[in-house]
Amino acid sequence: MVNVRCLACQVKYRVLAAKNNNLLECQAPIHAPKFPYRAPKLRKPRSYNRTYVRENNVAQKENARPLSTSGGSSPVSPLSPSTTPPTLVTTSPTVSPSLQQNAHPTAPGSPLGVAPTPGSPVHSPRAINTLRRHTKSTKNLLIPRFYYPMGRPTSQMTQEQALGRVSSVFREQGGQVNRDNMEPLMRSCQLPLYWKAPLFIAAGGDKLGYLTQEQFTDYWSRVISTCHDMASRFVRVLSRGVRNYLMPEDFLSMIQDVVDTHPGLTFLKEATEFHSRYVHTVIARIYYCVNRSWSGRITLPELRRSNLLQVISYLEEEEDINQITDYFSYEHFYVIYCKFWELDTDHDLFIDKHDLAKHNERALSWRMIERIFSGAVTRGRLQKQDRMGYQEFVWFLISEEDKRHPTAIEYWFRCMDLDGDGYLSMYELEYFYEEQLQRMEALGIETLPFHDCLCQMLDMVRPEEVDKISLRDLKKCRMTPIFFDTFFNLEKYLDHEQRDPFASHRADDDGPEFLQVSDWDRYAAEEYELLVAEEGGADHQDDMFYGDEDELSMGCEDALDSTSGGVRNTMGGVGSGGALNKHSPLSATVTNLAADPMDVDDDYPDYADSDDYQY
Repeated sequence: MVNVRCLACQVKYRVLAAKNNNLLECQAPIHAPKFPYRAPKLRKPRSYNRTYVRENNVAQKENARPLSTSGGSSPVSPLSPSTTPPTLVTTSPTVSPSLQQNAHPTAPGSPLGVAPTPGSPVHSPRAINTLRRHTKSTKNLLIPRFYYPMGRPTSQMTQEQALGRVSSVFREQGGQVNRDNMEPLMRSCQLPLYWKAPLFIAAGGDKLGYLTQEQFTDYWSRVISTCHDMASRFVRVLSRGVRNYLMPEDFLSMIQDVVDTHPGLTFLKEATEFHSRYVHTVIARIYYCVNRSWSGRITLPELRRSNLLQVISYLEEEEDINQITDYFSYEHFYVIYCKFWELDTDHDLFIDKHDLAKHNERALSWRMIERIFSGAVTRGRLQKQDRMGYQEFVWFLISEEDKRHPTAIEYWFRCMDLDGDGYLSMYELEYFYEEQLQRMEALGIETLPFHDCLCQMLDMVRPEEVDKISLRDLKKCRMTPIFFDTFFNLEKYLDHEQRDPFASHRADDDGPEFLQVSDWDRYAAEEYELLVAEEGGADHQDDMFYGDEDELSMGCEDALDSTSGGVRNTMGGVGSGGALNKHSPLSATVTNLAADPMDVDDDYPDYADSDDYQY
């Protein structure tokens, strides 16, 4: 028998210590027994309570002297230990009976710590109250949903109102809507006008030649119930619900409808032989600006981060197509196609290394041209054959003339990164600069040693690591065009050397950002004026026509026929009239666009995957 203070009744009682498991039982009648507890070894506790420590020491010195049950003390409970579960007794600081009964272990994730182990002191009343308040306040706490991959859902009433507007349009149209009368239906669906062709096809109008109310209402109810913003609906309509991303062939019907119906392209309507080339020029520019992952697939996040949907909406407001410099400008297409035609001397719609070397009076170094054709930027069948198609040339020309664009920086960085480690080392910079020195020496131009040139470039870029330059460093640098031209473009390098680079840099920064003209827009405007002046009203139509076996036009025609269900009868046939001047219809297309939809994806140039670099 030992003397131990019971935490529940606050009185020292004689308790029975079992030898087997060292269990203690309190026999006080005022305290309801709880459960057996393994008592710790009797040792000097920490000084949590001076009085308790002193009394406990006295009890040890007295060798557990029995206490008297006479007087005002409570008698021993007559309950048998076999019928009453034992009570929790610990050598802990004194706690009130109410707190002792209500206390519970702390959860591991609680801010108050982990659950106490046997023998450890019980939390203070203040800590227990804090735990109670925390548990009560967070019991029903729910984190609201914040991620909506298909847009924030709308209410059921909003969807019913949208279907009601659609029903009223069909009642006004006599229950049927054909392809030429889609504008009221687009207004009721609150969609841009130039979504009408892909929407007509996706809803099944190409099978009957018109849309019925039941057919379209069923389709549109499924769209608005799953896609809640413009980007998700755009992907759903153009891909016809089979993918959550967009492929190049998904844009064919929409851009062809722009060619057929936009007032700024009326002069191009009659020359169907150039429709496909304009269509695929627009597609190439869309992927250049929107597909930032270089995967060949435009995803919803990429679409939301771009201005493509805003530009498509702006098409119905602006009658002059050339004012829309993003993607759809005819003048920009005219410049791109003429540059490609000058290099494609055999007019097979492919150019090789020697053809590309003629660009801009052989301004590019041969080592850079070899890197372009090596697969550093593009991969696929064309690259294996050492040929470049038209779509690849669009990317090359825009990257060459606008080295401030993020895609252009990535384009040239891939070419200069010889070992693919994600950094430009001093060896790689010297490799490209050696040819520049040789060319300048051949022209009798005073050269700058590589060491001095390297010091200038490092001072200009200011890389985070001293001995190598990363893609992030070049994107942060505001004079990236000077850096790239120094190593592989001799004409522009000499141009930079002859003028003050800071003066041109200050001119670019004048005015707000949204009013600044990009390097590509400036180049396209200047080249277009030069090309128009060179034409001089002369008729060069016969020189610009490809033969009757125009593979690209035929491929685009077949692809559109397969997507539209035969609604369009002709698209890419070569005409026999018209002249090539500043209003002449020109277009461009992706190389070898096959009629089979399965072949379209394979023939479309496969740009380097983003596993080499993480942008």
